[in-house]
Amino acid sequence: MPGTELFGQEERKEINDVLETGILFRYNHDQQRNGIWKAREFEAEVAKITGARYAHAMSSGSTAIATALAAAGIGTGDEVIVPPFTYIATVEAVFFVGAKPVFAEIDETLCLSADGIRKVLTPNTKGICLVHMCGGMADMDAIMQVVNEHNLILVEDAGQAFAASYKGTYTGLFGKAGSYSFDFFKIATAGEGGVLVTNDEAVYKHADSYSDHGHDHIGTNRGMEQHPILGFNYRISELHAAVGLAQTRRVPHIVAANRKNKQLLTSLLSQTEGISFARLADPDGDSATFLNMFLPDTETAGRVVAEMNAAGVGGFNYWYVNMYHFINQWDHIKEMRTASKLPAQVLGLPQDYANLDLPKTQEVIGRLISFGIRCTWTEEEISTLAAKVSACVQKAMATSTVA
Repeated sequence: MPGTELFGQEERKEINDVLETGILFRYNHDQQRNGIWKAREFEAEVAKITGARYAHAMSSGSTAIATALAAAGIGTGDEVIVPPFTYIATVEAVFFVGAKPVFAEIDETLCLSADGIRKVLTPNTKGICLVHMCGGMADMDAIMQVVNEHNLILVEDAGQAFAASYKGTYTGLFGKAGSYSFDFFKIATAGEGGVLVTNDEAVYKHADSYSDHGHDHIGTNRGMEQHPILGFNYRISELHAAVGLAQTRRVPHIVAANRKNKQLLTSLLSQTEGISFARLADPDGDSATFLNMFLPDTETAGRVVAEMNAAGVGGFNYWYVNMYHFINQWDHIKEMRTASKLPAQVLGLPQDYANLDLPKTQEVIGRLISFGIRCTWTEEEISTLAAKVSACVQKAMATSTVA
């Protein structure tokens, strides 16, 4: 959690600016706020890092991706291709804008593959909700070829990939709209927060209104603003934006430190037989928030996880059994257990979610163990971690050989 490693005077200063005015609301109250507009500054800082023409801060990464889908024109009855490896908010967002998720295969980038997308295309496919997972990025040349060939709407969930890029373009800016998460576990945190980015003015205007009950935000009298479209309340507060602003300013330093530490850990672990690594579609664009390690097979990965737990090795995720990031544990989706009826349940599901055939995804995630990279690690801490992990892998591999 790099962002949370670096809380200090900068965050306190930004919060105190808001508290001194007493204006915690992001809009209006121009006179009382004395020129303090933290949400605007937060958005400008995100745009500065990514090169986005427009950035719009909201209450969470989840509301940001839901707004991105809606603002891009995804709605009721539309079929949208999604990955089975993602934080579940991506799939929830597709459902809650009225669309129908269609699951496709990922590859060793940990993201949707062009081949996986092609295999599930139908005449009813409206778009793709592409997720850039674990600090990296999808193979965008291949995916954009599919998008352009079939005239699809691309929306990017880059919740785990803020500051990652592909051949000079930042994640979130290849399609109609993209989103980043600034929750407690990301490279920069607002506590709770998200930012939508786009280079499309029409999409931005829709997002701006959609996330605030339809307000057009023109003029100084909130109660008399026009409402060009229907919307809901996905606003961020000035307090959350203040933290996000200070944290986002730290991101260039965090990325540089992450890359250095990840390179050393990768170099040390690569000397151990049985370890390989996830493919980065553009290594130069890695945000380096995770080191994603592969074992030879699912059985070996399970033994390594058991050995690391027994040895007290922390800071890793075995996504194959994770309840919120991998489809194997999503029984509530497989059985469509909902609080109230969704449009997809009325219109008909595009797949049998309980019986999906995703062999490539199962093989990739079964072998995957991810380590969160800390920007404050010392070389000694990295060496110690690598030695512990290596010992656990060697022990698990030896067990495999004996068996």
